[in-house]
Amino acid sequence: MVADYEVTAEYVAANEVYVAEGTDERLLGFYALLLGPPAELDLMFVADDAQGLGVGRRLATHMQERARAAGLASVRVVSHPPSEGFYRSVGAIRTGTVPAALPAITWERPELRFALG
Repeated sequence: MVADYEVTAEYVAANEVYVAEGTDERLLGFYALLLGPPAELDLMFVADDAQGLGVGRRLATHMQERARAAGLASVRVVSHPPSEGFYRSVGAIRTGTVPAALPAITWERPELRFALG
């Protein structure tokens, strides 16, 4: 899904981007938090072979801690449909559906929110 996606140096300089590395310094996953407004989890990806090892859960926990430290009350997530269950398992609540964004995205996406209260 992300084979042609590029996170540029400019994107990293403009946003809070965090990575999870293995003991061998291999990239296991990353996320980007846009402080907004509105605050949004723009990207969160975990390497295929690192899924199921708790990397995503640790990234989600870190994201919520960073968002709270920034004074945010909530963080919006527009999820890839197969990832909705993961986000719900780490505390996000579904708030709606975002329509397809043709031509690049041809499917509706779940909209969720982390309440940081």
